[in-house]
Amino acid sequence: MIPSEIKWVGDLINAIDFGNLLYISRMKTSVLILFGCVCLVLASPLRAQTNRKNKSHELGFHFGGGYYIGEINPHYENIMQNSKFSFGLSYKRFFTKRWGLRASGMYGNFEAWDKNSSDPMLKYRNLNFRNRIYEFSCMGEINFFDYQMNSKNRITPYMFAGMSYYMMSPEGYYQGGWIPLQTMYTEAQTAANQYQLNGLAMPFGLGLKTNVFGALGLSFEWSMRKTWTDYFDDVSGVYPDKQYQNAVYGPLSAGLSDPSDQGRIDLGNGVYTNDNIQRGDPSSNDHYGFFLVSLMIRLDKPATNCFK
Repeated sequence: MIPSEIKWVGDLINAIDFGNLLYISRMKTSVLILFGCVCLVLASPLRAQTNRKNKSHELGFHFGGGYYIGEINPHYENIMQNSKFSFGLSYKRFFTKRWGLRASGMYGNFEAWDKNSSDPMLKYRNLNFRNRIYEFSCMGEINFFDYQMNSKNRITPYMFAGMSYYMMSPEGYYQGGWIPLQTMYTEAQTAANQYQLNGLAMPFGLGLKTNVFGALGLSFEWSMRKTWTDYFDDVSGVYPDKQYQNAVYGPLSAGLSDPSDQGRIDLGNGVYTNDNIQRGDPSSNDHYGFFLVSLMIRLDKPATNCFK
């Protein structure tokens, strides 16, 4: 049976007007305060509802790879090849043997290249990117079976979901170096309508955890983040007019915008261009996630019967 507090979180998420999330994402302080308030609200009524024997505190160290799905990897290709080292730290507070809350911080590393695709059109487009992000999240975690380290309940699958706040920095590799892309205006954006480098995401995932011995546990998990940006990879709309791009933003911006060898539209006299044809897919936002191995340490001592 799912506690009413978790159902309340689901109702809250469903009630959010995600159309206004671009505005919300700019309110960095407010977002972080929101996470803290949600955790406090959920935790406070449970103190009188569960006994100490079923509660536990855990500290987690996470290591693994980050992967991405978007315009430069639309066919889910080379996910493991493109996976880059990522790591993080989490604190978990379990109120019963079945469910609890976790607060996490992650450093994510993501990369993808058109040239590695089996799609000839993507190879021709020849775009690439990498993105290094910092993410802070608050999530609910539910164990499928009773589980607690340093007890007889030693293994269980689990699932989790919540909200996260991320800060990103997409870059493109061009002429021997990595260039920050947001300030290059590769789709001829203006400062007024340029995409943000921070935002909200909805993480969710599955895992398997086991109590190795004593207060030490090991877990394996997969997760994905639903985002509300299509510029995680700096690709969304159409190619800008190349002459305009050169004149207004410079040749570096024009080269990052269109590194293909030859345009697709024949203007005659051997001149081809990509001007104003589709560069990305604005109908679908980008996603990112992690494959992680985690070392978990129980911080509190198991309660004895006298503490029931």
